[in-house]
Formats: sequence, C-alpha cells, structure tokens
Amino acid sequence: MPSGTRIRLIEPADAAPIAEHRVRDFEAFRRWEPAQPAAFFTPEGQAERIDGLLAGYRAGTVWPGVVVADDQVIGQVTVGGILPQPHLLRGSVGYWIAGVAQNQGHAGHAVGLVLQVMTDELGLHRAEASTNLENLPSQRVLRRNGFTPYGVAHSSILLDGSWRDGLLWERILGDQA
Repeated sequence: MPSGTRIRLIEPADAAPIAEHRVRDFEAFRRWEPAQPAAFFTPEGQAERIDGLLAGYRAGTVWPGVVVADDQVIGQVTVGGILPQPHLLRGSVGYWIAGVAQNQGHAGHAVGLVLQVMTDELGLHRAEASTNLENLPSQRVLRRNGFTPYGVAHSSILLDGSWRDGLLWERILGDQA
C-alpha cells in the first residue's frame, strides 16, 4: 500500500482538481459510469456537486471524501446511502482514482481507510458496493478489502446507451479482511 495515501472530507477547493481529472479521464471512465451533463466536467459544476455532497454530509446521508497522495487530490471515495437507523446501519462505498495515479495501490488503500471511517466515525455495521460485471480492477480492490459478492442486479445502470448488470458486494464491518 502506498504509505502517502490518505483520505479526508471533500472541500470546495477540491472542485478544480477534480474537474481536471474528470476531463482528462473522460474516455477511461465512460465505460464504468453514467453519462453526465457538460457542466459536471467544469470547476463550477464540481463546486455545485461538492456543495450538494457537503449538505448530505451535514444531513448524515453521505460521507464524501477525496483521496490524496503527495498533497494532491487524486480521486474520491464516498460513502453514500447511509442508513443510520439501529436496524440498518449501512452505507454504500464508491470510489475512483485518476488515471495518472492508477495501478499504484491508492484505491485499495483508500477503501481500507474509508472502511475505518464507516466503523469508527459513522458507527456503521455493513458496507455495500457495486461494480460493473466487467470491472475486474474494482472487484480486486473490493476483494482485497474483505468484500464478498452476494448477487447480481440485472439491468441496473444505464452506461453508454445500454442497460448493464451490476455485481453487488458486502462486508460486515468489524470483521477482519
């Protein structure tokens, strides 16, 4: 694991570096993510999105983080869909790493760190995630962090004009990976 990788809560100042990564990596991410409006790829669009994420953070429904290496934002890791009710206590993990920083262990380390946040800070019991069936690198990140697949969500996400299946993942927090 890269020792310099860390995560922190997203900040408004992160809009410009995130937009820069998203523009540069547009083609690489297109096969894994839904289409976005043009504004998504601008610093202003990212600033608006960050404002929404921070509002969700204040409401307790999301923990929006950035992945940082060498004091540079290189990606995001987010816990969304947080359900803090005593009988649920779960959240869904999502992440991406900029192309210039991929294949260096940052994603796996960031997921491990956000699992600690889910346990220690958010008090959650269950972590969930989903991947495209063909996204083997993301599946390796989840497996290395103790997630196991538990089902397929058929026709669950519209990607590049067609509906795709998603592989569903789970991990009970507090279990050793």
